Amino acid sequence: MKQLKKISFSLLVLLLMSTVVSVNSIGAKGKSKEAEFNSNRFLSIAHRGASGHAPEHTLAAYKLGEGMQADYIEVDLQMTKDGVLIAMHDEKVNRTTDGSGYVKDMTLAEIKKLDAGSWFNRAYPEKAQPEFEGLQVSTLEEVIETFGKGSRYYIETKAPSVYPGMEQELVRILEKHKLTGQNAQSSKVLVQSFSQESLLTMHDLKPEIPLVQLISYSKPAVISDLELEHIKEYAIGVGMSHTKIDRSYVEQVRHHGLLIHPYTVNERADMERLIDWGVTGIFTNYPEVLEAVLKKKG
Repeated sequence: MKQLKKISFSLLVLLLMSTVVSVNSIGAKGKSKEAEFNSNRFLSIAHRGASGHAPEHTLAAYKLGEGMQADYIEVDLQMTKDGVLIAMHDEKVNRTTDGSGYVKDMTLAEIKKLDAGSWFNRAYPEKAQPEFEGLQVSTLEEVIETFGKGSRYYIETKAPSVYPGMEQELVRILEKHKLTGQNAQSSKVLVQSFSQESLLTMHDLKPEIPLVQLISYSKPAVISDLELEHIKEYAIGVGMSHTKIDRSYVEQVRHHGLLIHPYTVNERADMERLIDWGVTGIFTNYPEVLEAVLKKKG
């Protein structure tokens, strides 16, 4: 039965990938598999994996994201009661598993008993797959061990104030798997957070890891040159909701030499507009749609 599930999931991957048109190189605003951090490179980031097609933050979603030519897979981090970093967006397990309660109050063994895939089949019956039933929550180490050094990871420290030592454990894992290095231009890892304190801790622990400051806006985005210069002291870029920014905001960020990676962009028209404005990367649940847009613009 397990073998049949593996075969069926492989067919699903091939079916979805058949809609993706491969692109080797594109113009100044295009995407490169080298994904170097400069103004001439564009990053496609699989938001929680290809979460428009599979349960978010599962190995299934990450595999699809890579298959759809995403440069990075995004891994949100929470921390268990026994100090293990897991891939999960919410502080509670309620939304994406069949369990309930806070991650911080549960051991990894308890979380591993949860079903992290069946909810997707119920929420999106048109995309349901039997292979998604019973998927487990993955640890950060399991994700890295599955995809290896050949992949790129866009990691977010979620609610770091709730998890003392989160940054130290993240650095330990990255060092263990040799994912840190002196050259940020070819980094396999980007770390982002809404918490400036968390990013500053990361910067102190391992200054060569490139960082991205997430910013939350309740109104149309406004930022000062002074704020951007301060961010530039520890980070290489910023990220925010694409619905809050305009062309002038993007141009201001780029004028300061910072990257800008808005989230979560799922509509083709929005992707095209943001690329025209000059953003340097996009988070999307549908990497294959972004791939098609980039090919068209290339």
